[in-house]
Amino acid sequence: MNLAVIGTGYVGLVSGTCFAEMGNKVICVDNDSKKLKMLNEKIIPIYEPGLEVLFKRNIESGRISFTGDLKEAIVKSEMIFLCLPTPQDEDGSADLKYVYGVAKEIAKILKDAGNKESKIIVNKSTVPVGTSGNLVAIFEEAGVKNVEVVSNPEFLREGFAVDDFMKPDRIIVGARTNEVFKKMHALYEPFVRQGNPIIEMDPESSEVTKYAANSYLAMRITYMNELANFCESVGANVDLVRKGIGADTRIGKRFLFPGIGYGGSCFPKDVNALIKTSDEHKSPMNILKAVDRVNRDQKLVLVKKIINHFGENLKGKKFGVWGLAFKPNTDDMREAPAVVIINELIRLGASVSAYDPAAMENARYYFGNSIEYSGSQYQVLKNADALLTLTEWNEFRNPDFDKLKSELKNPVIFDGRNIYDPVKMNELGFVYFSIGRKPVPR
Repeated sequence: MNLAVIGTGYVGLVSGTCFAEMGNKVICVDNDSKKLKMLNEKIIPIYEPGLEVLFKRNIESGRISFTGDLKEAIVKSEMIFLCLPTPQDEDGSADLKYVYGVAKEIAKILKDAGNKESKIIVNKSTVPVGTSGNLVAIFEEAGVKNVEVVSNPEFLREGFAVDDFMKPDRIIVGARTNEVFKKMHALYEPFVRQGNPIIEMDPESSEVTKYAANSYLAMRITYMNELANFCESVGANVDLVRKGIGADTRIGKRFLFPGIGYGGSCFPKDVNALIKTSDEHKSPMNILKAVDRVNRDQKLVLVKKIINHFGENLKGKKFGVWGLAFKPNTDDMREAPAVVIINELIRLGASVSAYDPAAMENARYYFGNSIEYSGSQYQVLKNADALLTLTEWNEFRNPDFDKLKSELKNPVIFDGRNIYDPVKMNELGFVYFSIGRKPVPR
C-alpha cells in the first residue's frame, strides 16, 4: 500500500518504519527542516532500541522517504496517518491545534486537486472522544468527498516500541463502514499472524479505549505506590505484598512495581485529558483525579526520606544521581520524577551530579547549568553525600559496590526504584532507603 505518515515524532517514526518493513511504500512528512535533514542522512533523532536497523534497511530499500511536501504525500497515498502531538493545555485538556490544522491543510489539498480517489484519514494521535466526528466535519465543510476518517490509536511502550508495533497485543480500529474495516485489516494482517485480534468498533469507542488503557495502567502504578507508603508505615514489605497479589490471575503481575511515580509523554497527559473530558460531559472521573494527585505527591517521597536523614538544611550537601529518563531504554524526560526530585534538592540548597545512559543531552534542556553532568555512573559519586537511583537501567542493577562505597563520602543510598535488596545492602554496610520496605537495622 501507499501510505503517508504526517509527523515524524516518536509514534510517526516508529509507525512509518514498521509499515515500510512490511513492504508498504511510506512517505513521512514533517515541517521541521532540521529533523528532515537528519532523517534523510539516516540519523534517528530519538533513542529507541531496535529502530535503527529497520530504519536504515527501509531507507536503503526505498520503501520509506522523508519530505516537507505535504501535497505530494497526500496525492500519492491512499491512507494518510496523522501522528501529531496533542500536548496538554493549561487546563489539562489535549491541545488539538496540530491535528485540526493538518486536517484543514489536507482538505484544501484534496479540494484543489479535485480528489476523485477515496482517501482514508487514519488518526493515530491520542485525542479526546469526539475528535473523529470533528475531523469528518472539517472535510465536509471543505466540500471534500471520498474521505473516510478512522480512529486507530497506538499502544507503544517507549523502549519496546518496535516489538509492540511488529507484534501487537491487539489492533483497535474505529470506523463506520465495512469497506474501511476491510482495508485496515489488509494493512494490519501481516502484524497479527499469530492470531492477536483486530478489534472493530465505532470511532468514539476507539478514542475512549486509548485513554482508558493508559489511565488504568497509571491507576495500577499509583495504587501500588500508595500501598508501598502504607506498607512502610506498618512495617510490611511491599515486595512480598506485590508477589502475593500478583499471583492472583484476576490481578496479574504487571504494573505492580512501586517507585517514585509515573512520568513520560503519555500517562500524565492522558490521565489529565480524560479528567478534563469527563468533567466537560458532567461525568467526572474522581478516581483519576486522586491518581493524578497521588502521583504528583509520590515524586517527592524520596526527598522526604532525604530530609528525614540529613535534616531540612541541605546546603553543602551533594547528591549523585543514577538515571534521569522517566523509564529505562528511552531518553525521554517528559514528566520524569527525576526532574521534580532534582529541582527540589536544588531549591533546598543541595548540589547534584547526574548520569543517565541515554538522556544526558535532554537533561541540559531541563537543568541547564544548575547540575553537574557526569560521563559515567561512578563519576557522580565523587564527594557525594549519598547516591539516588531514579531510573532502573540494567547497568545500575549490579554495580561494583566496593567502588561505590569507597567513592561516596557516606555509604548512603536512596533507591527510588527498589533495585537492590535491603538485607544485602545492610550486609555491605550501606544505609539504604527504598520504597515500601523498612530499612534493615544496622
